Amino acid sequence: MQQKYTNNLIKETSPYLLQHAHNPVNWEAWNPTVLAEAKRNNKPLLISIGYAACHWCHVMEHECFEDEEVAKVMNENFVNIKIDREERPDIDHIYMDALQMMTGSGGWPLNIISLPDGRPFWGATYVKKKDWTTVLSQLSELYKTEPNKVIGYAENMAQGIKQINLIATNTDTDTYSLDQLRKCVEKWSGYFDTFLGGYRRAPKFMMPVNLEFLLHYAVTQKNESIMEYVDTTLTRMAYGGIFDHVDGGFSRYAVDTKWHVPHFEKMLYDNGQLTSLYAKAYAFTGNAHYKEVVEKTINFVTTELKSENGAFYSSLDADSLNDHEKLEEGAYYVWKKEDLQDVLKEDYPLFEDYYNINSYGLWEHENYVLIRDKADNEIAVKHDIEILELQARIKRSLQLLSEERKKRAYPRLDDKILTSWNGLMLKGLVDSARYIQNDSYLSLALENAEFILKNLTKSDGSLYHSHKEGTSTINGYLEDYASVIDAVIGLYEITFDEKWLSTAKQLADYCRTNFFDDKSELFFFTSKEDDILIRRTLETSDNVIPASNSIMALNLLKLSKFFPETNYRTVYQNMLKNIQPNFDENPQNYANWLHLVLFENLPFYEVAIVGDSYKEKARTIAKNYLPNTIFAGTQEKSELPLLKNRLVKGTTQIYVCHEGSCKLPLTHTKEVLTLLHLNNDH
Repeated sequence: MQQKYTNNLIKETSPYLLQHAHNPVNWEAWNPTVLAEAKRNNKPLLISIGYAACHWCHVMEHECFEDEEVAKVMNENFVNIKIDREERPDIDHIYMDALQMMTGSGGWPLNIISLPDGRPFWGATYVKKKDWTTVLSQLSELYKTEPNKVIGYAENMAQGIKQINLIATNTDTDTYSLDQLRKCVEKWSGYFDTFLGGYRRAPKFMMPVNLEFLLHYAVTQKNESIMEYVDTTLTRMAYGGIFDHVDGGFSRYAVDTKWHVPHFEKMLYDNGQLTSLYAKAYAFTGNAHYKEVVEKTINFVTTELKSENGAFYSSLDADSLNDHEKLEEGAYYVWKKEDLQDVLKEDYPLFEDYYNINSYGLWEHENYVLIRDKADNEIAVKHDIEILELQARIKRSLQLLSEERKKRAYPRLDDKILTSWNGLMLKGLVDSARYIQNDSYLSLALENAEFILKNLTKSDGSLYHSHKEGTSTINGYLEDYASVIDAVIGLYEITFDEKWLSTAKQLADYCRTNFFDDKSELFFFTSKEDDILIRRTLETSDNVIPASNSIMALNLLKLSKFFPETNYRTVYQNMLKNIQPNFDENPQNYANWLHLVLFENLPFYEVAIVGDSYKEKARTIAKNYLPNTIFAGTQEKSELPLLKNRLVKGTTQIYVCHEGSCKLPLTHTKEVLTLLHLNNDH
């Protein structure tokens, strides 16, 4: 189709940037040449940041960036830069901090006006057309008539952006105690919605980072009320419309309190983390519903987000074409009552009750979003049928709806491959293979790990951040290294192929050389090889995705057990001490760090298994939820410190060690589990 306008984004590979390639705005991608030109012409930058699955980004594009009058104002007065936040999280971090300093809140689209050198002086999220043109005209006029005023404000902003990212060295030698942690969790639990799960507010984000820590805490501290809260939240999320009951996979968040109506975008990072979380919860509880959630989520990811060569794409859009060929949020996912009746026929009354095709499940415009609120046994009793028959009929109904839905226009796919998100999904597959013991998940994990080694790793062993259409260009960020290290350590623990452990060590050592900040004793988000915009960010707060520094600290703890001769232990302990002053105030923002508090205050075990049956015995032990345990194993001799000189021909010996000190070897897995569980009780 002939396009009226084409700008320089047509040269990019990011689907989000390409969506804007035919706007009348003269968009440029972020690059040094464009910034140099802005300085030369003394033109302020208009920086607009979003991502392909972002609903409000699409709305603003349609209202503002596709409008010729708006484009005229933008083109005459600014150098206009479009950024995919997933491609350039380093830039997004800085301007999100700036926006929050200016307005007290953040979000996407993230729109910033800055000096030609990138120092910001104005910011906003979604802005309506009339307000947008008004504010741009005013800012342009101000920059021309009172440049010193603007420059002064931008200088202060830049100082503020640097200051809020400083981490003080904590000279206190004590690690955060269990007693402090108990008080911290008690305070945090005041926000919990114990009936519907999550927090007592809307919108509701799933926050797998928080739930994974709370599961760990509840199990090791034998805290039944916290475990009940985790159980409630996991069940309600899986019951809600935020989970796609037809084809599996979770949307990003729910706009209401009961997890019913999501913003319908499906992100790889959510589904990777939730796969891990539900697999671990299944290992501890034995709840078959959690296992089903894992299976359906992996099925969604492998069906809809997997490339032919084993990588995983980034997201599916919230919007898709409706019957009138207009983009509409959720059009692919929602149902009219009469359509359900036509497709399901005699099974409709049962389905109606099961998924609330009533006032509870009604959304808007007579559309229903499927939501459960009763367990299978309750529905089975009500309809006087066996549970197995109920489940078979519901499964058949969902298959019919899946086929019906395939006739609809499919949501847009963001097919860029992000290293960090692939690391999160790889970890999800590893945990599912470990706890559910499905070998096909291990095959998927190995295929993905090999893709990362082959396509996302440079010849010097460093990582790329993203891959698209066979090319990788952006240097890896700390999040890429952290998530891949975490995943391949887990991959070693179920395959015992030492290639994966040496990969983890090599990547950790690369980070130590290229990302480490001696002053804060933390890791910068960007490598020393990369250009600096205002500051080098230290990412420390856990959010929907854990902070890259918290993942790295946990990685170094595990690697210190495998490689005790390194200084990894000193590094992660100093990282923890420098962050722990924040725990009392905002535990939910440091949930991933709090695992370290449990690990440092409770026994942490190394289980070494040596001999012919090492894999079978490891599999039997490791399917249990043992968060404070790492596994090493070999059939023959190994130079790994945990395995060295441990082979006794003709037997399979299991060594349970704590800080390098091992108990007498055992041969039966039951004895090992008894020992580990007894010690956990202690």
